[in-house]
Amino acid sequence: MASVSVAPSSGLVDASGINIGVDRLPDEMNEMKISDDKEVEATVVDGNGTETGHIIVTTIGGRNGQPKKTISYMAERVVGHGSFGVVFQAKCLETGETVAIKKVLQDKRYKNRELQIIRLLDHPNVICLKHCFFSTTDKDELYLNLVLEYVPETVHRVVKHYNKMNQRMPLIYVKLYMYQICRALAYLHTTIGVCHRDIKPQNLLVNPHTHQLKICDFGSAKVLVKGEPNIAYICSRYYRAPELIFGATEYTTGIDIWSAGCVFAELLLGQPLFPGESGVDQLVEIIKVLGTPTREEIKCMNPNYTEFKFPQIKAHPWHKIFGKRMPPEAVDLVSRFLQYSPNLRCTALEALIHPFFDELRDPNSRLPNGRFLPPLFNFKPHELKGVPMETLLKLVPEHARKQCAFLGL
Repeated sequence: MASVSVAPSSGLVDASGINIGVDRLPDEMNEMKISDDKEVEATVVDGNGTETGHIIVTTIGGRNGQPKKTISYMAERVVGHGSFGVVFQAKCLETGETVAIKKVLQDKRYKNRELQIIRLLDHPNVICLKHCFFSTTDKDELYLNLVLEYVPETVHRVVKHYNKMNQRMPLIYVKLYMYQICRALAYLHTTIGVCHRDIKPQNLLVNPHTHQLKICDFGSAKVLVKGEPNIAYICSRYYRAPELIFGATEYTTGIDIWSAGCVFAELLLGQPLFPGESGVDQLVEIIKVLGTPTREEIKCMNPNYTEFKFPQIKAHPWHKIFGKRMPPEAVDLVSRFLQYSPNLRCTALEALIHPFFDELRDPNSRLPNGRFLPPLFNFKPHELKGVPMETLLKLVPEHARKQCAFLGL
């Protein structure tokens, strides 16, 4: 088996110098330093099993005069399956720490951008990569193993839990989860320039004790370059933006905003807003709520579709969808996410300063059990770069400004 090394700007390169194919990232990203604890050692280990009790031994360090360290992971249980491979919970035998290991088959015909993108990410609301290594099986298949922090719950399971009890999710949790999703998206879209392309409740991890949320699964993520086409068949059913259903290949990070709006509506309703078995079904569900798109709106989504004839259906008022008892700020914010025209959707940063989240900025706000809210205002300088002063003043409440001393507010 040829040894594999990680090249920061051109992706994975095998010993013969063949590029396995990861998109080049903008040069300024390659200058972003990866901290030592995430130093990627491309160790190749035997990786036949992920069954309970199977132990994978790998090494980290050994570069720049650092000592090599052996790390052993014991597979405990499979926590997720997908077209990409498998995610299992494992324990690090040296530290006792629980981690998640995402094991992805490396198919040389397809681009694997996930490692390159996830190495760049450093945000409290984005899953953290701890380490990665390659493993081979008896059949000589090569797997990439991403060792990630372990977060026990998903928003999907939390929604199911409330449904089982015949209850709606308490509004404080809806606010907390949506705020953290928006904060992560503002970072991904603006600071890093990455579109996630698969925002859905299953990809939103939650710590049930602190209610801190983290976006995971960057298997579909991409740096969108203006003028460069992208695949339209992306994003999961129910959360697909209408421009994707229309087959658009030149879309923007607005597709993540639409998906976040669908998640938001689902948290409020307890069920998906636009369920559909196919693209056409999905479009029918969207039209039932937003009404028939105008020619102008269709042009914004995909200019090739302007000649299509759609049944003329009037928009269904949002307040009727959510009922009288729903706070008007919640309804208003949903409507800003779910617009046909991608350029009319609010940005993640605009959403953060919406009055719907004012309760989270109140220094006296607490979780229902009396505990403190998770960290919401621990912004890093790169997160707020270029943000106008009037936005900053709304974004960072007075009681939290000492956390962001670099702003000089």
